[in-house]
Amino acid sequence: MKKTEIHPTAVVEEGAQIGKGVIVEPYAIVKKNVVLEDLVVIKSHAYVDGHTTVGKGTTIFPFASVGSKTQDRKFKGEKTYVKIGQNCEIREYVTINSSCGEDSCVTIGDDCLFMAYCHVAHHCEIGNHVTMANASMLAGHVTIEDCVTIGGMTAVHQFCRLGAHSMIGGQSGIVHDVPPYTVGFGSRRYRIGGLNLIGLRRRKFSREDIAALNQAYKITYRSGLSLIEALEKIENEIEPNPCIIHWLNFARSSKRGLSGLGLDESAPDELEKPQDLVNI
Repeated sequence: MKKTEIHPTAVVEEGAQIGKGVIVEPYAIVKKNVVLEDLVVIKSHAYVDGHTTVGKGTTIFPFASVGSKTQDRKFKGEKTYVKIGQNCEIREYVTINSSCGEDSCVTIGDDCLFMAYCHVAHHCEIGNHVTMANASMLAGHVTIEDCVTIGGMTAVHQFCRLGAHSMIGGQSGIVHDVPPYTVGFGSRRYRIGGLNLIGLRRRKFSREDIAALNQAYKITYRSGLSLIEALEKIENEIEPNPCIIHWLNFARSSKRGLSGLGLDESAPDELEKPQDLVNI
């Protein structure tokens, strides 16, 4: 294993826990309550604060800010945490705030990629293999399940959930839960476009699982049934497997409602003519 290297111009406060093979480049700042596990790289001018644990092999790039004070007005100085998994890349100008509320935590799984200018707010829970493209933003209390891809400049509303293996088109605005295994887009009204077939195939989902999910998707979105009726039909007609069980559990536990089911009909349609701007 490489030996630990801390550049003379870097600031690593007394009390910070530094693992083996860690590299802290020039002018980076690591505050006293931070834990850097083995092989972490903190690049020049990055800032790591708070009760933050950075997992093995993760790299934080220049001018990223991790673990700094939440932007929630309710914060009163309580002890909060950030936990980042292994082998993540946190690119330039990313901000990952600490949480709000005693002992609460922002958690990020393994093998995640946060491209430049992304933002993660308090109480967010992010799974493994998640990709957030440039300038995408998560408000507080957002849950991102495993293997989700979020397109650039997407904004996710508080308390929303993005289901596993879903893919969110760029410049989307998410105000309801996005079902797992789906693909969609929409800046003013998010539309589900079907299953994330390319992503599922890349992740080696079987033909049988994809076929079952396709059937569940059609019953949910194209049968004309209410959500309760659709879920009952799925349960009665489709052979259960882990994907179908996840689909059912995700839908039944939704508190904000599922995207694309007419719950956001009050939102205006996409603007078609420039002159429509004067009427907003």
